[in-house]
Amino acid sequence: MKMQAIITALALTGLLASPAFAANSQQTKMADCNKQAGDKKGDDRKAFMKSCLSATPAAASTPMSQQDKMKMCNTQAGDKKGDDRKAFMKTCLSNKG
Repeated sequence: MKMQAIITALALTGLLASPAFAANSQQTKMADCNKQAGDKKGDDRKAFMKSCLSATPAAASTPMSQQDKMKMCNTQAGDKKGDDRKAFMKTCLSNKG
């Protein structure tokens, strides 16, 4: 009976800890994206933060190819034109992942 109580307690601890881990992970991601955004302001910053926060981290063992990275950045750039697009693409392509 004692063993069953220990297993139950461990399972509950795991369930309670997982939301805290998720929140901490999101906070870390937000801080990283905020640093990467640098001096961007207004719509440029908003677009960058949206793409940065919605990006899923790539697996460490299989880095994204340059061609795949270019496709992803082109998609995220959307309707940007001129200097805005150039700045966005430079930032997007220089991100590691």
